[in-house]
Amino acid sequence: MDDAHPTPQPTAALSGQVAEMDRLDGQLIERMRHEALTAPAPWKAEYGEFQSGGWWTTSLMNTSGQAEDVRITDGTARPTAVLEHMPATASLLAGLGLSYMWVRLARLEANAFLWEHRDYDELDQVERHRLHIPLHTNSSAFLVTGGCKVHMSGGRIWRLTPTFAHGVCNLLGPDRIHLIADVYADDAYRHLAGRADAPAGAEVLPRAREADLAGRLEAARRLADLGYIDAAEALLLRLFYSFALPEGTTYDLIAQLHAARGDQEASDHWSAAKSTLLALAS
Repeated sequence: MDDAHPTPQPTAALSGQVAEMDRLDGQLIERMRHEALTAPAPWKAEYGEFQSGGWWTTSLMNTSGQAEDVRITDGTARPTAVLEHMPATASLLAGLGLSYMWVRLARLEANAFLWEHRDYDELDQVERHRLHIPLHTNSSAFLVTGGCKVHMSGGRIWRLTPTFAHGVCNLLGPDRIHLIADVYADDAYRHLAGRADAPAGAEVLPRAREADLAGRLEAARRLADLGYIDAAEALLLRLFYSFALPEGTTYDLIAQLHAARGDQEASDHWSAAKSTLLALAS
């Protein structure tokens, strides 16, 4: 390694976006993993505009009590029928003593992506937090937030602040399954959050040079000219997982691609998608 150019380290600000919290018993995690893999869960595809495909969820606790209801809303959560088949998971959730807004299982297949986005913008403006418990994962599944790549490893509760722009991918598989709990701030949450640590092993993504972006844009243009529009867009969207980019860059590049090809309708669509996914004021 060139000592004059050391590898950049994650900034302290990263811990405000993602953090490791309590460590959990390994046998408990294994029981929960088994439950997640075997419970009769009605997996649903939702939020299609946020993903490449391959992201599925099922609700364990929500306001309606229906596992098939997976679009997040505010309210007091109650158990769904799926949680009845998951006693170890139900016991952990009860033991944490948190005020749950929504609890779900989220499954991300191999070669699947959640594109850069923010969450919670459409909900009531009250303090809430998102907790992740990885149940089934692999080293090629990682979160990108704040220009850093973080593998949310098993054995701990993680906190994600989803009001920061972020995305998730699973490059190689097997499926990544997390228990995700959206909770309201209260004394129980603050007690848990008091034991948060900065994420170990976070990796700063390299900054993209103009030549990098120009080369990818040209490659996308060649794909689009051959008729592979979806592949061209995906090539640009995936830049978020390889480089630390200014917010919304991938959406700007896709809009630029379509404008250069004379498709103003598609260009406007992606400019609007940027505002929607990143919760930008119109």
